[in-house]
Amino acid sequence: MAAGQVLFMEEAAFPDAFLRREEAAQSRSMTSIQGGEIGPLSGIKVIDLTSVLMGPYATQYMGDFGADVIKIEPPAGDLIRNVGPSRSASMGPLFLNANRSKRSVVLNLKTPEGRELLLDLCRDADVMVYNVRPAAMKRLGLSWEEVRAVNPRLIYAGLCGYGQQGRYAARPAYDDLIQGGATLSHLFMLSGSEEPRYVPTAIADRVVGLTALGGILAAIIERNRSGVGQRVDVPMFETMVSFVLSDHLGGLTFDPPLDRGGYARQLARDRRPLPTADGHVCALVYTDEHWRRFLKAVGQDELMEIDSRFASFGARMQNLTFVYGWLAEIFRTRTSGEWIDLLDEADVPVMAMHTFETILRDPHLADVGFFAAVEHPSEGGTIAMANPVQMSATPVEIARFAPRLGEHTVEVLRELGLPPDRIANLLDRGIVAESAAATVD
Repeated sequence: MAAGQVLFMEEAAFPDAFLRREEAAQSRSMTSIQGGEIGPLSGIKVIDLTSVLMGPYATQYMGDFGADVIKIEPPAGDLIRNVGPSRSASMGPLFLNANRSKRSVVLNLKTPEGRELLLDLCRDADVMVYNVRPAAMKRLGLSWEEVRAVNPRLIYAGLCGYGQQGRYAARPAYDDLIQGGATLSHLFMLSGSEEPRYVPTAIADRVVGLTALGGILAAIIERNRSGVGQRVDVPMFETMVSFVLSDHLGGLTFDPPLDRGGYARQLARDRRPLPTADGHVCALVYTDEHWRRFLKAVGQDELMEIDSRFASFGARMQNLTFVYGWLAEIFRTRTSGEWIDLLDEADVPVMAMHTFETILRDPHLADVGFFAAVEHPSEGGTIAMANPVQMSATPVEIARFAPRLGEHTVEVLRELGLPPDRIANLLDRGIVAESAAATVD
């Protein structure tokens, strides 16, 4: 299908700008670039041992930035391959959305030959990334010391649950556990929920993945100065405690404490999308200038002068419940679309409250070409998301589609210099595996 043509969705559901995706596709293409040829990380080779979401999110960014990311998978494949609806086995949506711009190699690391092949791949690599407990890497014979011995320039990045000097170091960790441990679940109760909850998206995995990306890139810059690689540890627990408490440590920042902690505005029970005549809208009337513009737009210019509860930022913070209640009442008087038009005109922060369906029709995302209707080689029609980062000199492009399990095994082994008979032997003995579409010859 041609670029820009909507696949498996009704054409009427999308704005014209989305259907004109072909123009945007000229700069944000879904091509089959060998490891990325023009991105800012072009020439960087990444050995990706990560799975599920946290690590793959970091390495997907590296692939989008032009690195040659070689995803090493066990014979059964990454667990996330089989989560969610799919058209074929092992190609579910969570996998597709966290593993583009990578090549897939199936390698049984529990065998001596599999380990040696992995070390061979590391000899000229720039980065190796894993997200299992360090003890598991040691059992595989792939500890920092063992990998550094074959390539002292390698950046050895571990995304694990907890810092290795602490008492939790050996524990398993998952997004839900870290959310609770980092006080996110407690925030729900402080803001009015009767029971603690988890944020309904893998926020810890994503935040830690992006934090790891920053650490890895910093280590690459330092390596380029010193010529020596290093170990980079990115613990989930510590990362998320920092992420949450940067907002909510509050008066506990001081010794002795000035209060019990928590950012009052963020914890206000009425801080939520505002009800309108036909739904909800997200608006933030925050600064004094916002309030002057808002009140003028709704014909109540004098309110800040005649009601002390609105007079200043401090006064509104002290009367949050009343202020939020007042806003809720006035927002019921217009439709969501009317509020968006009115507040846009007044330069007051406002945003539609999207659903999964309406976000696909957002006109701004259509303008910037964020969504693309693309034909995956094996999965057919898909809706792909562009990388949000854009650079003027080194365009960020989607280097390749999310791979089938073992799609690039033979290709990568050939690059290692293995002859066809050796590759065939490794395949026969299950040391490596390939997808059905790959060939040895």
